Amino acid sequence: MPQSLPKICLHTIFSTKNRRDIIDQNIESQLYKYLSGILKNIDCTPIKIGGNSNHIHILNTFPRVISISKMIETIKKESSKWIKTKGNKYNSFYWQNGYGVFSVSQSQVSTVSKYIARQKEHHQKLSFQQEYRKFLENYDMDYNEKYGWGCI
Repeated sequence: MPQSLPKICLHTIFSTKNRRDIIDQNIESQLYKYLSGILKNIDCTPIKIGGNSNHIHILNTFPRVISISKMIETIKKESSKWIKTKGNKYNSFYWQNGYGVFSVSQSQVSTVSKYIARQKEHHQKLSFQQEYRKFLENYDMDYNEKYGWGCI
């Protein structure tokens, strides 16, 4: 083939350090816009970004020119620097070290996008840990509870 034409969609989840409830109304919508800009700068197309006060969900296309770990590193590093400029309350902001990345088939993009849009509703009934465990189980991923909550 003379061209390389990937169409890969990823659903990424990561939390604030120690799942600290720091993503509030003051920065939430700005943060999502900023994350969208970061994604565009690394040739990813943001589809939906959302979350809760202590974690983020990102649905985006994934280009062929960057690794997943580099994508996550760039997103976390750049957004963390930006958040720290938003006032004294955010000076000690950090993302947790780990993350979860899940493949999304094109037929499920709309469903996942709606799921991300309804994060606040989900978390009235379900904790972050319960939600994340469901993802790991749905994707049949082996994990060790001993290490799960210190790194995500």
